[in-house]
Amino acid sequence: MNELVSVIVPVYKTEKYLNYCINSIVSQTYNNLEIILIDDGSPDRCPAICDLWKEKDERIKVFHQVNAGGGQARNLALDKSKGKFVIFVDSDDYIAPFMIDFLYKQFQDDVDIVECGYCITHNDNAEFDGESKGYRWEFFSAEEAVLENIKDRIFRQIIWNKMYRKSVVGNVRFPVYKNIDDEFWTYQVLGNARKVIYTNKVLYAYRQQENSVMHSLNAVQRFQALEAKLQRHEYICKYMPVLKKESICNIWVTCLYQGQLLLINSNKDIWKELTEILKKYPIRNYLNSMSGKEKIWMSLADKSFYWTCYIRNLFKIGL
Repeated sequence: MNELVSVIVPVYKTEKYLNYCINSIVSQTYNNLEIILIDDGSPDRCPAICDLWKEKDERIKVFHQVNAGGGQARNLALDKSKGKFVIFVDSDDYIAPFMIDFLYKQFQDDVDIVECGYCITHNDNAEFDGESKGYRWEFFSAEEAVLENIKDRIFRQIIWNKMYRKSVVGNVRFPVYKNIDDEFWTYQVLGNARKVIYTNKVLYAYRQQENSVMHSLNAVQRFQALEAKLQRHEYICKYMPVLKKESICNIWVTCLYQGQLLLINSNKDIWKELTEILKKYPIRNYLNSMSGKEKIWMSLADKSFYWTCYIRNLFKIGL
């Protein structure tokens, strides 16, 4: 028997795309769904659209809340959800007709998370991989998955191209009033998993917009990404100390990027905070284990963080 899958959709100011998104979910070949739409106090027609869909499909549940951000919307949905598995869909995106069925079938007794490929689109005509198209898949332990998360290869911070066993999510919740709340959440859930599967089959369409959260963050808000990596480092030191070197290197890479942005935006307060962070996480002891460009840039940054950021900006590296 197919088990209940909860599909969580936080909704805010996406009236232009919301119907297409919801239609892609209700049209899934996998039918045993609980579709939870969380209206995050959207000022447009989104609340009414959600309510109309609730009348059309008994699998849909709608909750309205005062605007508190996507993190709080997802937390509410997780608390309300009854499915054994959970999947997230952003309300301006859409999914392949068989995405949920495909991901569900990959779960074995010890598999807790399955991730698929995604494509970036600007319209309603994303090219998904067909059901019959071949694909590769790989198994990862929790530690291996967190390493991939650190290196930003697969199992990145994005939450919407994955299906999760509800038990692996447990009590892990999203921070409230953070613009990039997924960065604080994903590594913890990966760390809880017994086994994680990755498949390159493209089943999710991420609709990229100029006014999206990641396109509109200012320097202060982008600093949250570094906050998340510092929290992840504390987690790694406690539960996965073998990954400490990779985590510190990633903190420095993130600081370089943030430093480059700060030189452009001239935010002296955050710059001071950034340099204080680097003092807490010295990289010198790890330089000999690095190679190539990474070793060169980290060595330069260790000697002069300011001039390294300046040179990288001059040659438009990393921006």
